[in-house]
Amino acid sequence: MENQNNSRRSFIRKAALGGMMAISIPEILSASLSEKGSKKVQLMKDNVVLFQGDSITDAGRIKEDMSFNNARALGSGYAMLAAADLLEEHASLNLKIYNKGISGNKVYQLAERWEKDCLEIKPDVLSILIGVNDFWHKINGTYNGTIEIYRNDYKALLERTKKALPNVRLIICEPFAVPGVKAVDQKWYPDFYEYQKAARAIATQFDAVFVPYQKIFDEAQKQAPGVYWTGDGVHPSLAGAQLMAEAWSETVK
Repeated sequence: MENQNNSRRSFIRKAALGGMMAISIPEILSASLSEKGSKKVQLMKDNVVLFQGDSITDAGRIKEDMSFNNARALGSGYAMLAAADLLEEHASLNLKIYNKGISGNKVYQLAERWEKDCLEIKPDVLSILIGVNDFWHKINGTYNGTIEIYRNDYKALLERTKKALPNVRLIICEPFAVPGVKAVDQKWYPDFYEYQKAARAIATQFDAVFVPYQKIFDEAQKQAPGVYWTGDGVHPSLAGAQLMAEAWSETVK
């Protein structure tokens, strides 16, 4: 009888795990990348990896700490989690990983600090997640930007980057939002979709790997509600940060 109960518990546990694994983040990402014909970034020995963006990337990092591979300097979000994964899986490569995201940034503000916070670091792999503030700050009345400004500023930033660092490998992350969770209401749509389309088009234009975060968060809500993955519709929870890190890590494996 005990063996039967153990077998039954084992079956239920496997069935539950099977349901949880029905949504595979690597499979979602791989399907999106194959649609674009993109390839994953190949890491090489002594590569410098740089995360750039706004508060989602910043995640409370200590900005006075200029070091690499350091939790204080990498923050508490997806960049730190992805960095930890890279450093553990690729110990032989001697990677140097930096996070220079700053809360509240829009594309033009990246450009204002780009020399110091990107070009002087000379990344071999550059990951950028930017765009939510370019839209969010517009609808809350603190910024008068447009989709055209976002698109043109982003292209100019990458052209400048490629001119200074012609061999840099780019990862463009899709700006995302989870509808119905606090800050993200009906005012966001359909206009926010244009910022996502622009990021995808820019990734294609600059031969960058594209991380489809919106699709990933949409799929994640089949496992748990949006508020589980983000507290305000924009900033990820701990689970959301891990979701992002897992998806990002798939672009370089």
